[in-house]
Amino acid sequence: MPAAVSTLSLERPRSLKAALALLAGSEPLTPIAGCTDVYVALHFGQLSQIAPQRRFIDLWELKELRGITLERDVLRIGALTTYTEIIASKIVQKRVPMLVAASREVGGAQIQNRGTLGGNVANASPAGDTLPVLAAANARIVLRSYAKTRTVPFETFYTGYRTSVRRPDELITAIEIPRIDGEQWWRKVGTRRAQAISKIMMAGVRGKDVRIGIGSVGPTVVLAKNAAAVLASGGSVAAAQAALMKEITPIDDVRSTGEYRARVSANLLAQFWEDTK
Repeated sequence: MPAAVSTLSLERPRSLKAALALLAGSEPLTPIAGCTDVYVALHFGQLSQIAPQRRFIDLWELKELRGITLERDVLRIGALTTYTEIIASKIVQKRVPMLVAASREVGGAQIQNRGTLGGNVANASPAGDTLPVLAAANARIVLRSYAKTRTVPFETFYTGYRTSVRRPDELITAIEIPRIDGEQWWRKVGTRRAQAISKIMMAGVRGKDVRIGIGSVGPTVVLAKNAAAVLASGGSVAAAQAALMKEITPIDDVRSTGEYRARVSANLLAQFWEDTK
């Protein structure tokens, strides 16, 4: 049953500095913004899985966490940038079209208006639509606490299922994407074309380097380094598919089976290489 709102506590800081000061306190706070996952958990009585302490900090009004800029040839996307803003951005359309393609398939218009890129990263679900793109794009996550700022490569950000290196006193403030040299590619396989949680997603970059990110085939998003290395060195698609099978660990769940996900992963890898030749 839905959680009683009266049991929850909410802080609403007016600035990033104030937010970081609150996070530095002794009582843990769960950051929220678009709330596209929190409201679902609240409705179905599953809030303890997201925020067992039931204390939240609302970041939605923090303008310091918004905006899309190009700084020294690095695309910087504020953590509170919505999917709608990503889709409409000329800079993102030009620099990372696969991120635009992924954002278009995140829920419907309502979710795209509220959901944020930083929220998708922080949520740490292996089914997060943008995460394979960020893996393939060699992105970096900017984390900030009251004391300091640090930048973490996306491929080392997650430590397990829905866990990451972000500390309780830190916020994701931005996602940085360096210049991508090569053709970009993105596919999502789900029950429907839109408004469906993915069965599997794959993002790829084919250029001097080959990078392949895959979602929903393991406890975290998978950067398929071995499969990419086979393709980059001139190996066959079949050899790359064999390498890929050793890099992913798909499971059976309510949306699909592990066997199906493995087969589709192999097929998508072949399609990526064929489409970008």
